[in-house]
Amino acid sequence: MLTIEKYGAIDIGSNAIRLLISSIHEEEGKNTRFKKTSLVRVPIRLGADVFLTKKVSDNNIERMLDAMQAFQLLMKTHNVVRYKACATSAMREAENGNELVGLIKEKTGIQIDIIDGKDEAAIIAMTDLNELINSAATYLYVDVGGGSTEFTVYDNGKVITSRSFKLGTVRLLNDLVTKEKWDTVEQWIKKVTKPYRAISLIGSGGNINNIFKNSGKSMGKPLSFLYLSSYYQLLSSLTYEERIWQLNLNQDRADVILPAAKIYLSAMQWSGARKIHVPKIGLSDGIIKSLYSEKLM
Repeated sequence: MLTIEKYGAIDIGSNAIRLLISSIHEEEGKNTRFKKTSLVRVPIRLGADVFLTKKVSDNNIERMLDAMQAFQLLMKTHNVVRYKACATSAMREAENGNELVGLIKEKTGIQIDIIDGKDEAAIIAMTDLNELINSAATYLYVDVGGGSTEFTVYDNGKVITSRSFKLGTVRLLNDLVTKEKWDTVEQWIKKVTKPYRAISLIGSGGNINNIFKNSGKSMGKPLSFLYLSSYYQLLSSLTYEERIWQLNLNQDRADVILPAAKIYLSAMQWSGARKIHVPKIGLSDGIIKSLYSEKLM
């Protein structure tokens, strides 16, 4: 007998917040199927506040309340039976982060968990990458956000090591990443990837998804280092307004896509990777999988 339930995942990032609603299809004797039903993205750039002033501004508090109220109503309309809301780098560092969590709970009923970098990487790892990639190979998973980037090494389908760095697109836009931070990331990547003869990247995040979409590649086909390097040069040659007009990018994507491309390219250079796979998964997908795992416990 087929049973269907809907789960919700709210990802409160430094550049945007997202609501993913997925249908969970279960049938006896068959593998559970996870089907994305709806994805809503709201470009509330919390990091622009927090990384400069240490607080979420009054304006963005109001926008957050409006967005969470909308998410609550959307989950109700979709008959979502389980959900989880996770906040990452910007909310971790906001001096009024816990106060905002309490206000949102009071006004909308939505409970938000502020997670650290290790938890973020662990939740992302809940996504079944083995269904999407060659489990016998070695990969460096790179999840680029507005405030931080999570790096995870996979070998033969297992997590070898993982680390989160305060290296994000919004921080880079605001010139908040020192050369010492770049050097630390470079040294770590070179150290953890050195034992492996051949390694590829897995890229996640809205920016690499957008780059992949514009490449015209079919799903499952990786992007080459040469292509990503050429695209980065194209982005660098255009002004912010030209990226919006010529590349048809959204306003909140046209600026962060350049530092994001730089992070992916740097990770490829330091690890020796020549290809980057873009399976279009991220924190929200991991939240859905973690909710399902909790149900089975």
